[in-house]
Amino acid sequence: MKKFLGISSVIIVLVLALIIYWNYYNIYSTGERKGLLIKVTYKGNLFKTNEGEMWLSCRQLVNPEKFLFSIQDKALADSLSNIQDQCVELEYKQFRSSIPWRGESTYVVVGYKKVIQ
Repeated sequence: MKKFLGISSVIIVLVLALIIYWNYYNIYSTGERKGLLIKVTYKGNLFKTNEGEMWLSCRQLVNPEKFLFSIQDKALADSLSNIQDQCVELEYKQFRSSIPWRGESTYVVVGYKKVIQ
């Protein structure tokens, strides 16, 4: 009976570890989005994170679609703060679920390029 409980415990821990990795750390997709960077803020109650917002168009439209994202790298967040209200192309990684210390969004920006119009 002890052997059965020991093996069952190991299997349960491994399945839980796999589920946590799959939902929170495995990258679901990567890509780029181009648009007008609206804001970059540092916010949160318990975990302070850098969050951003971008319109998915480089032109001022009446009702553009918004792209909400998180930024883990402090230097990248500072760089994006300096180029607000400009057209940029953001490179991101998308996760299946968000983690409070990584940010509010499942989209995490890892780089950017300024777009010349």
